[in-house]
Amino acid sequence: MKALVVCLDGMTGVLLAGPAVRALATRADHVTLMCGPRGAEAARLLPHVDDVLVWEAPWTGPRPPTVDEADVDGLLERLRDESYDVGLVLTSFEQSPLPAALLLRMAYVRHIGADSADDAGSLIDGPHRRLPGRHDAEAALDTAAALGFLPRPADDGRLRVLPTPDTTGLTGNGPYVVLHPGAGTPARSWGAERAAEAVALLADAGHRVVVTGGPREAALTHEVSGGTAVDLGGRTDLRTLAGVLRAADVVIAGNTGPAHLAAATGTPVVSVFSPVVPAERRGPYGVPTVLLGDQNSPCAATRARHCPVPGHPCLTEVTAQDVVRGVQKLLSGRSG
Repeated sequence: MKALVVCLDGMTGVLLAGPAVRALATRADHVTLMCGPRGAEAARLLPHVDDVLVWEAPWTGPRPPTVDEADVDGLLERLRDESYDVGLVLTSFEQSPLPAALLLRMAYVRHIGADSADDAGSLIDGPHRRLPGRHDAEAALDTAAALGFLPRPADDGRLRVLPTPDTTGLTGNGPYVVLHPGAGTPARSWGAERAAEAVALLADAGHRVVVTGGPREAALTHEVSGGTAVDLGGRTDLRTLAGVLRAADVVIAGNTGPAHLAAATGTPVVSVFSPVVPAERRGPYGVPTVLLGDQNSPCAATRARHCPVPGHPCLTEVTAQDVVRGVQKLLSGRSG
C-alpha cells in the first residue's frame, strides 16, 4: 500500500503530523509526505517518511504563489504517476482540507481522509469531525484512525524525530539551557530585551545558556546572548538544532517551530506563548511544559501576525524572572 500524507503547514504542522504518519506506516509499505517549502526540512526528520514531495500551495503560507506559478497540472501528473492508494490530508484547526482533497481526488487517490467541518461532498471518504479541544497532534491521530490507521500499541503518540547528532562541539561540555528568542511573526515574539534579561538572570542563577536562531536571526541571537551565552545563531541546520535541543535540560521558546522540535526530542519547554493561536491546540505537546503569557488577552485566537493590542501585553508582561522560575520548576520536576 502506498500512502500520501498532505501537510502544507510549516515546521510546526509537519512535526505535529508525525504521530499520524507513524500510524499510517503501520500498514502502508511506503509513506510520502507532501509539504510546502517551509516544512520540508522538518519532514525529512520524521520517522517512517520514505519520500518528501515539496509543493507550495496557492492557498497557504505568508506569500502564496498564484495558481499558474504553483503548476497544479504538473503536481497532478506527479501524483497520478505514483498511484497512491490512500491519502491523509492534515490541517491545523483553522484550515480547510478541501482544496488538497480535491487535488488528491483529481489525482485518482483511492481513499482520502481529512478533518472537515464543511460539507465535503465526494471529496473525502467519511469525513472526520474534530473533537472539541483536541491538540493538533491528537486531532491528526484521530483523523488517521477514522481512515482505519491506528498507531502501534507501544507508540505513546508523542512527537519524534530521527536520531540526532552529537552537538557537544557546538555547545561545549556540561549541562545547559537553550533560549530560542526568534519567532515567525512579531505577534509571537517576546522581544530581544526581555530575552537578554533572561539570559543574564539564568547565568546569575548558575545556568549555562545556549542561544539558538536561524540564519536570518544572527543579529538577534548576538544581541540576546550578550557575550554571556553560547551564540549559535545561524550555525545549525534543523537536524543539528534538534541535537542541540535534545541535549538541553530545558528549552525556552515562543510558539514557534523549535518549541515543537524540542518536544520531539523529549526536552521540557518553557513556552512564552502568544495566544493568537490557542495553546491547547498548538502548544508544546507530550513533554513537561510551563506556559507563560496571558492566554485570555484580547488578541486570543486572532491569528494576527502583528499584535492588535497596544503594548503587546500578553507577552511583555512576562518577565525574565518568570522564565527563570519556569526553568527551575521544570528542572526540579525532572530531578524528582
